[in-house]
Amino acid sequence: MIWQKTKLHLHPGFEHQADPFLSTSSLVNRTFIMTHASSRIAGVRSVALSVPDLQATADFFTKIWGLELTDNQGGIQYFKGTGSDAYLISLRQSQGPAKLIDVTLRARSLQAIQDIQQHLGEHGKVISPTAPVSEPGGGVACTISDKVGRIYKLVFADVQHPASSDQKDRPIRLAHVVLNSDEIAITQKFYEDVFDFSLSDRTKIMAFMRCNSDHHSIAFGDTDNNALNHIAFLVPDLDSVMRGGGRLKDAGFPIAWGPGRHGPGNNTFNYFVGPNDIVVEYTSEVEQIDDNYVARFPSDWTWPPGRIDQWGISPMPHPTLKEAQKKVFFETPT
Repeated sequence: MIWQKTKLHLHPGFEHQADPFLSTSSLVNRTFIMTHASSRIAGVRSVALSVPDLQATADFFTKIWGLELTDNQGGIQYFKGTGSDAYLISLRQSQGPAKLIDVTLRARSLQAIQDIQQHLGEHGKVISPTAPVSEPGGGVACTISDKVGRIYKLVFADVQHPASSDQKDRPIRLAHVVLNSDEIAITQKFYEDVFDFSLSDRTKIMAFMRCNSDHHSIAFGDTDNNALNHIAFLVPDLDSVMRGGGRLKDAGFPIAWGPGRHGPGNNTFNYFVGPNDIVVEYTSEVEQIDDNYVARFPSDWTWPPGRIDQWGISPMPHPTLKEAQKKVFFETPT
């Protein structure tokens, strides 16, 4: 949807900053693009990974990260947060480096899954048809891939348990998944045409894609590869983000980027390089938006010299983070 005139949405306080993070100079004579929630995808539910040291990785996610082992089926371990999703991460043993098996998206209806399959066309292929699944949560699911081999499981009617009250420091659900892309315009179009996502913001290095009221559920790093960038877990509050930084540092996983508050999404963050170069993020206070939100572009998102977050306290990402974000690729489907 394109509107010629609308009011630019600013985070509270930005319009009063001496060095505003959002430039208004680019607003003159510009066509504005409005976002919309997806008619096909309700959100990101879970991520499946294969790792060479299953027990060590499982210990990280339970004893350090704050997830709970909820099931073990055929050597696949499933880990849940405190929210309603049956699980957030699954792990299985493999040889060689860690691989991303799939990203699971929750469809809004069975018809939505059918619509996605119909819109795939030459953009990708169906790997497995829609059928009942026996993993935690159940429901029905199909698996598809895009042309470069990113694999998505589409699930519908999975059981969502009553969420427990927020427990400090423990992840509630996945906030978002960020994937790298060496052809970001094509990847963005795939999400728009096939999944009915919409662009919420575009910076010089990232495209943020929306499917619900969260500012973004998927984002794409503008890079020279198609690896996993990171998995973000929503925690109850800023204190949980900060205490998580201390807890992981004590466990031998120092903060690789943070603490800080992002521009797009307005969320707080701490990033870590976990076992097998799996990059994970604690985040809180993700901006909630509706269909009146205006997508912004690199000329709008600018930082004062020396800053890479709103607070101006976060150092540059550690080199180990940048290296890890190039190492975990999608597994080739059999």
